[in-house]
Amino acid sequence: MLKLIFLIVGLAALVGIVLHIGLEPIGHTVSQLGLLHLGIILLPMIMVYGLEALGWQLTLGAHARKVGFIRLFAIRMAGETVNVTTPTAYVGGEPLKAYLLKRYGVPMVDGLASVITAKTTMTLAQVLFILLGLALAFLIIGGSGHYWVAMLVSVGVLAFGVGLFVLLQRYGMGMGVLGILRACGIRLAFLEKREPQLQELDGTIRGFYSQHQQTFYRALAVFFLAWLTETLEVYAILYYLGVSIDVWASISIAAVTVFIKGGTFFIPGSLGAQEGGYTLLLMSFGYTEVTGITFALIRRLREILWILFGLVCLMVLKNQNGASEPMSSLEQ
Repeated sequence: MLKLIFLIVGLAALVGIVLHIGLEPIGHTVSQLGLLHLGIILLPMIMVYGLEALGWQLTLGAHARKVGFIRLFAIRMAGETVNVTTPTAYVGGEPLKAYLLKRYGVPMVDGLASVITAKTTMTLAQVLFILLGLALAFLIIGGSGHYWVAMLVSVGVLAFGVGLFVLLQRYGMGMGVLGILRACGIRLAFLEKREPQLQELDGTIRGFYSQHQQTFYRALAVFFLAWLTETLEVYAILYYLGVSIDVWASISIAAVTVFIKGGTFFIPGSLGAQEGGYTLLLMSFGYTEVTGITFALIRRLREILWILFGLVCLMVLKNQNGASEPMSSLEQ
C-alpha cells in the first residue's frame, strides 16, 4: 500500500513538473532530436550493461563458460527488469538471476554467491563513482557548506552500509541472518531446512573474497568503468540538445544522477523524484529547467526501452529448457 502511495505521489509530481515548465518549450526542445540522435544516445548504455555483465562473469568463475556471455547478459537484463518494475528495492531480481543460472548448469549456491558478490562489488564501485562526481561538482559549481556536508553524510552512510555488508559476507551472511532470527525467537521453516545450504553459501562467498582477491579487484575496476561509461550518455544527450558541456561536468552529472536515483529507491521506478532531482541538478550546473526536464525524460525513455528488452529476455529465458522449475531448487 505504501509503495502505491509513493507511486501516485511520484506520478503527480512528474505531471506537476511538466505542467509547470510547459509542454510547448519541452516539445520544442525534444524536436531538436532526430531518430539518429536518439539511437546514438542509446549506444552508451549497451556498453554499460555489457561491462556490468562482464563484471558479473568474473565473479561467476569457472561456471561462466557453461552460461556464455550473451546468455549471461540476457539473464542480467531479465533480473534488472524485475528489480526496477517490482516493489522490491532493487533486489527482487537477484534470486531470479541465480535461478536462471541454475537452468544452465550452475549450482544454486554458486549462482547466489556470484549474484551477491557481484551486487556488492558493483555497489562499492558505485560509491567510488559518486564520490568522484561530488568532488568534481564541488570544484565546478561550489555551493553552501551545509549542502555538501549533507551530501557527503548520505554517501558516507551508503559506504558504511556497503562495508558492513561486505564484512557480514566475510563472516557468514546466511548463517548470520539465521542466527539473528533464532536469537529473536523467530523460526522460519524454509531457512531452517536449508541450514547446510546456507553454510555452503557462506563458505563460497568467503572463499571469493579470501582466495580470489585479484578477481575481486578486476571486477571492481570493470564495474567502476561501467559507471564511468554512463558519462557518454550524459554528454550525448546535452550535446544533441544544443547546450555546452564538457567531460568533467558530464562525469559529475552522471555520478550525481546515480546518487539521486539510488536515494529514491523506495518510490517505484523513482517516478517523479528522479525527474525532479535531475532537473534541479542540471539547473545547479547552469542549465535551464527545460533542458533539465528534457534530459530527465530522455533518460526515462531509455529506461523504458531497456525494460522492454529485459522483458523479452525474461520471456525467452523462461521458454528455454522446458517448463519453469520451482524456486525451492535452492536445496539441490
